[in-house]
Amino acid sequence: MTTDHQDTDTTILDTDVLVVGAGPAGLMLATELRLGGAEVVVVDQRPGPTTESRASTLHARTMEILDSRGLLDELGTPPCEPRGHFGGVPLDLTLPSSYPGQWKVAQTRTEELLQRRAAVLGADLRRRHQLLSLEAKSEGAGRDEAGRGGVGRGGVGRGGVGRGGVEAEAIGPYGPVRIRARYLVGCDGEDSTVRRLVRAPFPGRDAARELLRADVSGVEVADRRFQRLEHGLAIAATREGVTRVMVHEFGRPAAERGGAEPDFAEVTDVWKRVTGEDISQGTPLWVNAFGDANRQLAHYRHGRVLFAGDAAHRQMPSGGQALNLGVQDAFNLGWKLAAVVRGSAGEDLLDTYHAERHTVGRQVLANIRAQVELLLGGPEVEPARALLTELVTLDGVRQHLAGMISGLGIRYDVEGPEIHSDEHPLLGRRLPDAWLEPAEGGARRRTTELSRTGRGLLLSLDGDGDPALRATAAPWSDRVAFVADRPTAGGPLPTGQALLVRPDGHVAWAGSGPAGLARALTRWFGTLAADD
Repeated sequence: MTTDHQDTDTTILDTDVLVVGAGPAGLMLATELRLGGAEVVVVDQRPGPTTESRASTLHARTMEILDSRGLLDELGTPPCEPRGHFGGVPLDLTLPSSYPGQWKVAQTRTEELLQRRAAVLGADLRRRHQLLSLEAKSEGAGRDEAGRGGVGRGGVGRGGVGRGGVEAEAIGPYGPVRIRARYLVGCDGEDSTVRRLVRAPFPGRDAARELLRADVSGVEVADRRFQRLEHGLAIAATREGVTRVMVHEFGRPAAERGGAEPDFAEVTDVWKRVTGEDISQGTPLWVNAFGDANRQLAHYRHGRVLFAGDAAHRQMPSGGQALNLGVQDAFNLGWKLAAVVRGSAGEDLLDTYHAERHTVGRQVLANIRAQVELLLGGPEVEPARALLTELVTLDGVRQHLAGMISGLGIRYDVEGPEIHSDEHPLLGRRLPDAWLEPAEGGARRRTTELSRTGRGLLLSLDGDGDPALRATAAPWSDRVAFVADRPTAGGPLPTGQALLVRPDGHVAWAGSGPAGLARALTRWFGTLAADD
């Protein structure tokens, strides 16, 4: 349990996990940690959820994640657009899912939703708290896990030692705060303080080009969807009386801004040079610029310190992928870290977080690099754009690109390189949302409804509940629910088989009998204690 007491003028907190950053990734992580039984403190410099008009798109996989935790009723039914784009080339994003397309939800709304759920689950959220330093210690050594003092001075080694932990210093509205935690997760954005203190290698490239962006009231301009003109790229869309404009002038390099945002006059000048239109009479509500920097941490885990969201990867938010990538990072990490904290799994489970999400992040950053060239390149990229426009009419190409952008195409290596078995089409993929008919009768139910608790799921699809499966899984019954239902005819699930589903919804084992099940249960849900 999180404890809070005073030591002279310093507030001291003890907790399982300290999350730095209360954006979408940090709040999603906090909800998953609490659902998994871990105590969590979240610190953030801001007084509340963002008030800026930042990310506004939730992709299909993120909507499925929110549904799997029962959050969509509160969200309501936001506008949905079936078509997105790849580098400005229109792309149909509809794939088999309960939520195909892209859903228009302001980041403010997403943060408010996740913050309320985190609070209901008991997360300790501390606003207006700035992280100053952190140190990772191993028990009895009195030094960090690299054996060289504080993280900010000598770095922190990977792997975790004994029952050591992390000690962080922050300054809050009522004075200094010392937080002692077993693990710390940096979710504090692209300019991550945690990443700087850990001195984590962050290879990649800085921004060479940028898009200027402004939300403006009091202007009337035609909607433009990635309109490439002679001198640049122009985008405009008006909703509820506010027009968002984005513009890039071909050949214009990213400005050295030193953390400051552009002023509205810069936006209007570039907009006029590119489009010939004068929008200077409008009232700017928000102005910013985002460049094509493309970087990714070499390791998402540094011993007791882990990273998720923009703290782990920096990219241009093309196609709304950045927020979704961060939320999905947190969804992958939360249940694993909670299991390690509870003692039901070993620390090697945390290494699968890096293995799985670093791979996904690398793929997303690569597709964004390609999109940047297609979007911001000059006339020289027109042949490539023309070819892509032809290729996306081929369904295989469209499905591949749509699966990449929506997150529906993700497939993890759940068996590991040492296991070689017949590949099942669902192995490593997300469990489809499907209707099930309970063997005992009663109303049918969705697979998504079975995941609301955040536990694992052994789903026996023969409707009878194979006794051998039930007996094999029984020692893990505190972590894995056994359900025997029949899938409805014509659905995406294989009748007569069984699926082991992780808390993040990905299938970790599939078969028609118990062979290999105990191995998969051990890999993903921990080795049992001697008295279990």
